[in-house]
Amino acid sequence: MRMLITAAALSLTASMAMAETTITVQYAYPELFENTQKEILQAFNKAHPDIKVEFRASYKDYEDAAQRVLREGITGNMPDVTFQGLNRVRILADKGIAQPLDGFIASEKDFDAAGYHSGMLQAGAANGKVYGLPFAISLPIVYFNMDLVKKAGVDENSLPTTWDGIIALGTKIEAQGEADGVMTEWAITGNWIWQAMVFANGGSMLNTAETEVAFDGAAGKKAIGTLARLATEAKSPNLTPNEMRAAFAAGKLGVMVTTTARLNVITQQVGGKFALKTGNYPDLQPGVSHLPAGGNVALITAKDKDKQKAAWQFLKFWTGPEGGAIMVKTTGYMAPNNKAADLLKDFYVNNPNQAVALSQLPYLTGWYAFPGDNGLKITDVIKDRLQSVMDGSRAKEAETVLADMANDVRALLPRGN
Repeated sequence: MRMLITAAALSLTASMAMAETTITVQYAYPELFENTQKEILQAFNKAHPDIKVEFRASYKDYEDAAQRVLREGITGNMPDVTFQGLNRVRILADKGIAQPLDGFIASEKDFDAAGYHSGMLQAGAANGKVYGLPFAISLPIVYFNMDLVKKAGVDENSLPTTWDGIIALGTKIEAQGEADGVMTEWAITGNWIWQAMVFANGGSMLNTAETEVAFDGAAGKKAIGTLARLATEAKSPNLTPNEMRAAFAAGKLGVMVTTTARLNVITQQVGGKFALKTGNYPDLQPGVSHLPAGGNVALITAKDKDKQKAAWQFLKFWTGPEGGAIMVKTTGYMAPNNKAADLLKDFYVNNPNQAVALSQLPYLTGWYAFPGDNGLKITDVIKDRLQSVMDGSRAKEAETVLADMANDVRALLPRGN
């Protein structure tokens, strides 16, 4: 009898030792990541049966993600792990919502050997500390409907690599009468494409001290001039991002400039209706141009120590070699983890459209986050001003729009800036 009791006690003790820790997780853009998250979760469950992951309803986009977590930081209803746009790490660190990871990183043996190089850690850093591990990295690229392109008299060996060339091609496609010529996803989250256009011209959002607007200089004037030309010369349609992608997939748009993150979904939507080819972002100049790294980072918001430990295992798996490889194969993003990239060499050889973004890595820079509490408002005012150019209402006074936009942003910078 005593032996039976002892055996039962040992069994109970073992069961308690293996008790599950449950963590809640929330991510944005379900249309891009739902299948990816499910597939990684299956692999994670096999490796970590002691950790239960519960996904909350997805955020719509990165603005929604940041706004909701900021509100939940006040009410105390945050998820334990949140996936946020790379340009939102700063504000979540400043508000004490994101938990620093430096202690976890220091406790790891040979963290660099697991593929976590210093550049990857800096992408999730703020104020001298690491707050998140990047999960998915994207860069802007060009998508070509090669059937429409060839009808316009251009073959795959002479695809344009400049905005002048893309506008000229778009004008030719539009003149055929079958489809619109060209559009860029200028309204994408966090004024990302606007930053790409300014950075590619060698400009910046603010000065180095972050005390004054800088995007209204020569680089910004060239960028907004290009947008105006798209609206006027190329007759770029004034579509929402969703409408633009649907039009392209349906063969009703010849050239589209947007994130590589859309590639897997768009390829599936095209489904062989036409030949799809991708190209580098226009007007890249070595030593001058930069492109903002889009994508997201996984942050720990849990305050409970046990949940933090479980969340750290989650972060390592999702951003590590296995999770990263799954993410790349099921989206159009790139994996920031070196080991994941090593697992994907054959994949990129067999999927040249996804390999295009890799050639742009030498131009990669940070996705700029405006300082202060008005970062999200600045995103909105930039979008509103650009809208007036892209809908044609102020396309002929683009530099005046740029000056107005600079004044709007200047008024929202922290006092003293």
